[in-house]
Amino acid sequence: MRTSGARGTARPATTHPHPHPHSHPHPHSQDEGNHALHVAIIGGGPGGLYTAALLKRLDPRRRITVWERNPADVTFGFGVVLSDETLGGIEHADPVVFEALERHFVRWDDIDIVHRGTRHTSGGHRFAALGRRRLLEILHDRCRALGVELRFGTEAPPPDRLAGTHDLVVAADGVHSATRESYAEAFGPRLTGHRCRYIWLAADFALDAFRFEIAETEHGVMQLHGYPYAADASTVIVEMREEVWRAAGFDAPDERDSVARCAKIFTDTLGGRPLKSNKSAWTTFRTVVNDRWSHGNVVLLGDAAHTAHFSIGSGTKLAVEDALALAACLEEQPALPEALAAYEAERRPVVASTQRAARASLEWFEDLSRYLDLPPRRFAFNLLTRSRRVTHENLRLRDARFTESVEREFGCPPGTPPMFTPLRLRGLTLRNRVVVSPMDMYSATDGVPGDFHLVHLGARALGGAGLVMTEMVCVSAEGRITPGCAGLYTGRQGEAWRRITDFVHAQAPGTAIGVQLGHSGRKGSTRLMWEGIDEPLPDGNWPLVAASPLPYKPGSQIPRALSRAQLTDIREQFAAAAGRAARAGFDLLELHCAHGYLLSGFLSPLTNLRTDAYGGSPEKRLRFPLEVFDAVRAVWPQERPMTVRISATDWAEGGTSGDEAVAIARAFAAHGADAVDVSTGQVVADERPEYGRSYQTPYADRVRNEAGVPVIAVGAISSWDDVNSLILAGRADLCALARPHLYDPHWTLHAAAEQGYEGPGAVWPTPYRAGSRRPVTGRADGPRPRLTLRGGHQDV
Repeated sequence: MRTSGARGTARPATTHPHPHPHSHPHPHSQDEGNHALHVAIIGGGPGGLYTAALLKRLDPRRRITVWERNPADVTFGFGVVLSDETLGGIEHADPVVFEALERHFVRWDDIDIVHRGTRHTSGGHRFAALGRRRLLEILHDRCRALGVELRFGTEAPPPDRLAGTHDLVVAADGVHSATRESYAEAFGPRLTGHRCRYIWLAADFALDAFRFEIAETEHGVMQLHGYPYAADASTVIVEMREEVWRAAGFDAPDERDSVARCAKIFTDTLGGRPLKSNKSAWTTFRTVVNDRWSHGNVVLLGDAAHTAHFSIGSGTKLAVEDALALAACLEEQPALPEALAAYEAERRPVVASTQRAARASLEWFEDLSRYLDLPPRRFAFNLLTRSRRVTHENLRLRDARFTESVEREFGCPPGTPPMFTPLRLRGLTLRNRVVVSPMDMYSATDGVPGDFHLVHLGARALGGAGLVMTEMVCVSAEGRITPGCAGLYTGRQGEAWRRITDFVHAQAPGTAIGVQLGHSGRKGSTRLMWEGIDEPLPDGNWPLVAASPLPYKPGSQIPRALSRAQLTDIREQFAAAAGRAARAGFDLLELHCAHGYLLSGFLSPLTNLRTDAYGGSPEKRLRFPLEVFDAVRAVWPQERPMTVRISATDWAEGGTSGDEAVAIARAFAAHGADAVDVSTGQVVADERPEYGRSYQTPYADRVRNEAGVPVIAVGAISSWDDVNSLILAGRADLCALARPHLYDPHWTLHAAAEQGYEGPGAVWPTPYRAGSRRPVTGRADGPRPRLTLRGGHQDV
């Protein structure tokens, strides 16, 4: 095993005599014995060429051939943007390539956003770009100097033939990869189309910033993405929804007319100058994902393995970084199978993260119309933070003046982060935007909360959150999830809750406490979470009820479908529990209509198969949850707010759609809900969530900006920077955090201290004030750098 080192650099390879010219090493061997790798690279784009140059530089004995079906002077597109991170890897791996690139880069810092005649500029972003043709020429020269064989205008032999005559076959043949399709069963490709059409064009002058311009036309919204790539040239991409593209007549096959019309629409950005094409055509972006990246000695690289939308400038960057990782893994690992496995293990999480960001960016532009009426600076901030990679703190460090202007427009008092601005819901004013999310504790006895709940909720109330929520509190014994679930179906339970609310109000003044009411439905009568989540009790089970007689998962109890009389009984149980909650002193009540529990089971088409007045259409599926909401609202004090938690997607085919989630939110708002707590999933056991940082917040964003109702965002929000970003961008009104509050009950107060904020949005309890500043820590030496692997041969 070779010593590992920093990506983008490689250790010297051990020198061996060249193999006999007619010898053929085993196709799965690495540089073993007395031969070096014989490598075939399919595709002469940046990823394939850079892979060839790296592999040849690290060991000149390697025989490397690149096949490119187009002539050497033919390419598509215009400019390429590379990040500082990618350039750093190139500089360490091959200074010759880096220096050649450096001579041709155009660099700039600003992003301009033009919307409704106003331009907003954000600085400090550090871009570097050059022409795609120039990039390819640099890589051609480098490959030739190193001795790589380049075959232009030549189709590569079939991949199975190459795999039999070469040690390694690198498929860098792009988004339409024939290699990937040849081994589709092995690679498991999944290609997803999207809703916008775009065309790649250029202008014969250099923009002075990365420019986004929004055009609201008679046919719909269109957008321009533009950036300089030479002293006298800029890339210009025009994009719009498919229906807008058709309505505007761009579907007519006239390239010249399309180019001229795009120039006319965006004449302000272009200063009246024309646009030019390079065999440009309107197309739709396709996201490529593969279950596996290698098969035998064939490995996918760049767009053949994965794609990420151009709006985050990632295609060439990802391909170059793939090349760096593949070359390094071939140096570090003892044999080819281990090297290809290490390459995929290293790159897959990075690519998945990039694809999540790119998907968020892509969908932002698809749904751009929902943000058009945001205040102008918040619109610009929303655009800049669309991928969730650029954040409030990140922008503040890049351009404090711009960020402060957005904060002023939002209404932040001077020196106050967005998360510490108050929010009013009916008669309740929350002093900040942080919510301790409902978390089932499974620690009640006969539904009665005890000392554990007092300490658990009390500690988090002392920790500074604006609102602390109970776990789901059940409206009946039969409505419990587990025997350890808390309830509000007896007077004794109400008295126990009163003890907790009194503590919060007395010891953490300014913190509100809310109760979440729910009924388990078909997910009840199960073991405590740590004894087997969603597993039936070994004994003592109680009968379950649901919208339809469907078990939650194989082996679960089959519930009874509720009759009309039983629906009335349950509705009254909710109302009675709400009355007890009001007398117990809760400040806010949330109705739990998510996660596959009883009311959620009525909303989802996957769990509601009824044929009566409570099933079928979305309006009928809403009927019973709305009846319950109305009954609760009727007894809940009018000055106190009510919220509703929904699952905005079931993460399963045929489940609740985005349009339905917006309609559900609108319906509850029309009945008096003051905010919607937008969660997702847990409705069916075979769900396939797309996990990731803040992964549920796009659903809250959509509900807020389409339904026009305040929302609580949830789902892997873990940092105060995320909270500030979501609030300031107008994606959420409140942010609910669960696990961070289990890790740190004083998460909100610590967030204030870390931001240097001392104000009414985060008040330290008097006994804790001595801890309001971060303690001085001991000496901490800086991290040691990873070993830098050095090329073992002189550059040619």
